[in-house]
Amino acid sequence: MNEINKYNDEYYYTIARKNIKYYRKQKNITQQQLADLTDLSREYICDIENESRNKHFTIAVLGRISTALEKPIDSFFKE
Repeated sequence: MNEINKYNDEYYYTIARKNIKYYRKQKNITQQQLADLTDLSREYICDIENESRNKHFTIAVLGRISTALEKPIDSFFKE
């Protein structure tokens, strides 16, 4: 695989979901607390964070999570 081909949707979802979990834990809040702050269900937050569930989410959802975790949205795409 050449360098440019590794940048597909799954690549970015994987980085974002890892960062969501990392920043949530860094802020010391539970999945339920993040769900409450974003008006999403705890199950949906769990699905987002769990790579094996392959749950996709929209930029709007990421924006809500970004606001709740007080992190700029671009920080979720940094390795």
